[in-house]
Amino acid sequence: MKTNINVNIAQAAAVAPESAVKALLPEAADALAKVDNGTGAGNDFLGWTDLPTHTTQAELEDIIATARSLQKDCEYVVCIGIGGSYLGAKAVIEALSDSFAAYRIDYTNPKVIFAGQNIGEDYLFELRNLLADKKFGIIVISKSGTTTEPAIAFRILKEQLEQRVGKEEASRRIVAITDAKRGALRQLATEEGYKTFVIDDNVGGRFSVLSPVGLLPIAVAGYDIMALMAGAAEMQLATKEATLENPAVVYAATRNALYRAGKKIEILVNYNPKLHFLAEWWKQLYGESEGKDGKGIFPAAVDFSTDLHSMGQWIQDGERTIFETVISVDAPEHETIVPTDNDNLDGLNYIAGKRVDEVNKMAEIGTRIAHVDGGVPNIRITIPALREQYLGQLIYFFEKACGISGYMLEVNPFDQPGVEAYKRNMFALLGKPGYEAETAAIRAKI
Repeated sequence: MKTNINVNIAQAAAVAPESAVKALLPEAADALAKVDNGTGAGNDFLGWTDLPTHTTQAELEDIIATARSLQKDCEYVVCIGIGGSYLGAKAVIEALSDSFAAYRIDYTNPKVIFAGQNIGEDYLFELRNLLADKKFGIIVISKSGTTTEPAIAFRILKEQLEQRVGKEEASRRIVAITDAKRGALRQLATEEGYKTFVIDDNVGGRFSVLSPVGLLPIAVAGYDIMALMAGAAEMQLATKEATLENPAVVYAATRNALYRAGKKIEILVNYNPKLHFLAEWWKQLYGESEGKDGKGIFPAAVDFSTDLHSMGQWIQDGERTIFETVISVDAPEHETIVPTDNDNLDGLNYIAGKRVDEVNKMAEIGTRIAHVDGGVPNIRITIPALREQYLGQLIYFFEKACGISGYMLEVNPFDQPGVEAYKRNMFALLGKPGYEAETAAIRAKI
């Protein structure tokens, strides 16, 4: 099945020619089979693979009905979560939103804002001040309910909401997305009567955007989750065969060919500022999935042409351990023309009458040529527009390619053992019960 996402590897050919990519097809085919058949390491976290086609109409309608209830009662909805529990929703909402929605007084739908993704005291203080005289609700996302960052934010904001509207009304404005049976948040939700959605045990956080974790905040923001899931389902069907017609296979095999040729850093590039948080989501997806066992391509991201004025020099002339993956959006949603100026003091009359996007596209083409000439291989991913269907395709494409690529690297793409180290140290330093031995050991180091 064809999709609207195109992956072009022609400008990576100096380092990863098509012959090298084809040579990796047997490895890619084996990796794809591990993802699709659940025969590889971490196969208990593959529930994300069929979310687009197995999520029922009734389940989506329940999410939409819950979103409408929050829309009716709230001016703001605070989505509390960290990592994959917020980045996917943030990425889609930012990609689809008016760039200046935060500065507008009237909202057709509640403004979705985020908390629990940091431990910033000023951030939480200022958020409480913002909400002090506002009608707000909470979506809290945590399998356990005890992850430090979101748990702190939820404790603070839950108290504020209950003090403002009372426990009974607060319980109607709080939605918990959590484990089906276990954990502190599940217990609290049952006791308080919160509306709940389940994070399935076999769906890891960074692969959860196409579950209620991402779908509910996206729906609250007013976007079409049916179209998002339909696009993802199209990509699910398009990534079944281990051929060069499969965009996920092409991307995974090419980036592994580049890695084996010494390109250790992948820079995800966009030329549309609405894609900034899509890149942040991508960084977590690939960094947490591949960076282990002393292996992994380091994921970085830049917003062009903005970052050409800060990172362009390093990319053009720095150490040649990098390659770029460029996300290019074919068509913007709006049209703006560069006007003519009679004085022409800025010298821009040569582009008068052109659309701003044409100028942007020429900047993209010129930059890609310059970087390739400078020894930076380029992969180009194009999508038609920033709309729900195409974002659904792009999200599933990156997820599927991540699983394939991780197995090609011979790591478990679905665990994250290194993430726990900082948590143990933090708990010890804070004197958490049960960490007495660790507290003594770590205090001896400081």
